[in-house]
Amino acid sequence: MRALKIAATGMTAQQMRVETISNNLANTNTTGYNARRAEFADLHYQQMARPGAVNANDGTVLPTGIQLGLGVRPAAVTVQLAQGALSETGNDLDVAIEGRGYLEVTLPNGQSAFTRDGSLKQSAEGLIITSDGFAVAPEITIPDDARSISINASGEVYAYFDDTTDGQRLGELTLASFSNAKGLEAIGGNLFKETEASGAPIVGTPGEDGLGTLRQGYLEDSSVDAVREVTELIEAQRGYEMNAKVISAVDQMMGATTQVR
Repeated sequence: MRALKIAATGMTAQQMRVETISNNLANTNTTGYNARRAEFADLHYQQMARPGAVNANDGTVLPTGIQLGLGVRPAAVTVQLAQGALSETGNDLDVAIEGRGYLEVTLPNGQSAFTRDGSLKQSAEGLIITSDGFAVAPEITIPDDARSISINASGEVYAYFDDTTDGQRLGELTLASFSNAKGLEAIGGNLFKETEASGAPIVGTPGEDGLGTLRQGYLEDSSVDAVREVTELIEAQRGYEMNAKVISAVDQMMGATTQVR
């Protein structure tokens, strides 16, 4: 009976949906995290009688035909791009992105990765790095005797010293955008890598060409809506239970068939 395998695909789909929701809830407090959504598509159809086929008995055209579906399959897990709320931290090297764009960082293998996590740090050499120790591109080094750091909305970084009132410009933070940001590959650690689907990064100055601006002393919260996630979790659970009931019903029907004498 096809229903047994069809219901099994439905249970697998709902399990994947629960796993996606679980990951969203686990990242409720992750800086710059965007929620994911599991998407599904129906599987192939068995054509018992194709629509528009000619009825061999009288030559009439079948208006609908007989198409038996074979279940459901995962189609995608997409990122729901949304601006998270900004939380004030007061730290000089914390920057939140208001609008589109990603900070570019350099991985140990020399490749570039991109992030919206602006909780930056300072290395022993004064280099501005991420929490995982990856250098922010372009590289900016803070002098040892700097009293404070200022980062304006355009990404310009200034250092202030005890013996001067004017700031010294150290460099400029840039932002990268993509024609299809949903096509980025998540590699963990709040990092993404470009793919053929995302297109090449377009690097520019914050506040220009549609890019967002930077706000010093703030971090972007996760955009996960906990209430919505719990609601969808309940829906997924009910969907799983209904498919399980189908399997139970098919099992009873098969049992009744084998008991026929």
